[in-house]
Amino acid sequence: MKSNNVTKTETNTPSSVVSHDKTLPTQILVSAYYRVHSDDRQTFINAVIPDMTAAAKMQGCIYYAFAQDLTDPNTFHLLEGWADEAAYERHENAETFLNALSTVVKNVRILDRQGIRYDVAKQHIDDPRGKIN
Repeated sequence: MKSNNVTKTETNTPSSVVSHDKTLPTQILVSAYYRVHSDDRQTFINAVIPDMTAAAKMQGCIYYAFAQDLTDPNTFHLLEGWADEAAYERHENAETFLNALSTVVKNVRILDRQGIRYDVAKQHIDDPRGKIN
């Protein structure tokens, strides 16, 4: 029986295609969403892409994903996973993050935002596909 703890090198997917591995130990998780004014949508996108790209390359970043909502083009979902507090703090103080934050705060009308940071105590693999025959 194959273990659920799969590493990128054990998968059949080329590493250039794998953007993150959510099976890696993650101590800090951030989940947030932003709803922005439609006139400011592109400014928001342009501000967060450089940080998203830089964050994904940072030591201790397990995953960093910003995605546009499928039903509302003015809503964006953020999901971050960090190996530990030090990695999270490195990102929070990184120039790319602070530049993105400054641009968004000064130039984007945020109509709604909610964000939660979770300190993960235990992690489980969740794959319901096994329920289907």
